[in-house]
Amino acid sequence: METIYEALGVSRAVYEYGETVLASLKDRFAAIDQNAEYNQCKVLSAMQKNRVNATHFAATTGYGYDDEGRQNLERVYADVFHTEAALVRPQITCGTHALTVALSANLLPGDELLSPVGAPYDTLEEVIGIRESKCSLKEYGVTYAQADLKADGTFDYDAIRAKINDRTKLITIQRSKGYATRPSFSVAQIGELIAFCKGVKPDVKIMVDNCYGEFVERLEPSDLGADMVVGSLIKNPGGGLAPVGGYICGTSECVERCAYRLSAPGLGQEVGANLGLMPAFYQGLFLSPTVVSGALKGAVFAANVYEKLGFACVPNASEDRHDIIQAVTLGSKEGMEAFCKGIQAAAPVDSYVTPEPWAMPGYDSDVIMAAGAFVQGSSIELSADGPIRPPYAIYFQGGLTWYHAKLGILMSLQKMVDAGLIQL
Repeated sequence: METIYEALGVSRAVYEYGETVLASLKDRFAAIDQNAEYNQCKVLSAMQKNRVNATHFAATTGYGYDDEGRQNLERVYADVFHTEAALVRPQITCGTHALTVALSANLLPGDELLSPVGAPYDTLEEVIGIRESKCSLKEYGVTYAQADLKADGTFDYDAIRAKINDRTKLITIQRSKGYATRPSFSVAQIGELIAFCKGVKPDVKIMVDNCYGEFVERLEPSDLGADMVVGSLIKNPGGGLAPVGGYICGTSECVERCAYRLSAPGLGQEVGANLGLMPAFYQGLFLSPTVVSGALKGAVFAANVYEKLGFACVPNASEDRHDIIQAVTLGSKEGMEAFCKGIQAAAPVDSYVTPEPWAMPGYDSDVIMAAGAFVQGSSIELSADGPIRPPYAIYFQGGLTWYHAKLGILMSLQKMVDAGLIQL
């Protein structure tokens, strides 16, 4: 085994260090496998209930009228997430687009959007209008309020209560940490926050940005009262097979409005050709629990590898996991670049490319990104990225298999050693 890793560029010293770390992780990995087994049964049950068959894989074009495969997939998603309805479409281009559709469909001029979990992910700043942008919610008369987290990363319930008012129409909760070193929230924590907000204002709608969190736990935020859960198919639920797309699962009222916003008033879910993507969407969802379990093992391994070397990790080496992202604070631009070089060198696609920071659309800092993926921007595939700004944290995620995630972490460590940034 050492020989094949050496052929891939991992020195014997780095490999042996990794094996020492892995020896202590057997129980953690067993627990991850148990959750994957539960979620696999949940997905399989939804597919069997909705009698998935070969006719649901047929391609449609043009208007996409009477697309039974598309309609049945949405029933499957609704059953997996235990919601009244779902919108699952290749016409949703990314997670930010899915969130934009959900927000703009359910907020009207004069309404207020509230984030009770601090600042939103970078790409939503222009959607909301925190940073000026054409066609933002702010341009259409929607205001924004924010309750910051406490210093320990917990919810500030007094501040949240004070921010909720007569104009508060929708509350957005970001499950994952985004480009921040705060903890990601468990489904239980999100459920408590939903219950609190509904207690203050029963008719408020609550949307959860579920990106990176699907199938990490046995429950989803929709099981605990979220009116909408929203995500990208090139993250967890696409299982690495979906080449594009997004989903919105929730109440019939919310999803109907989202469909009207995505297509056109009066058309809604009746239009939207599947363009032959149904096999990838169905099979990707089927594989997702197993793929997510591999990514989780990689995240746990990464935290244990780097924390033992003195780097701050969020979550830390022993904490429970609520999404697939592992933040590692490397403390310098050079550290981020070396880490990303290792992830890129471990990729099946573009392994010969050197990642460089660049002005990525939607961000206010240069971003470095390593991703040799079969699907461009697929975060469920092995990748690492982060904005070049203090505290110089890198965000590692993905891995279609655990073994690929393992190689990526070992290669990142190798590049750090080669650059003289760490010593084993």
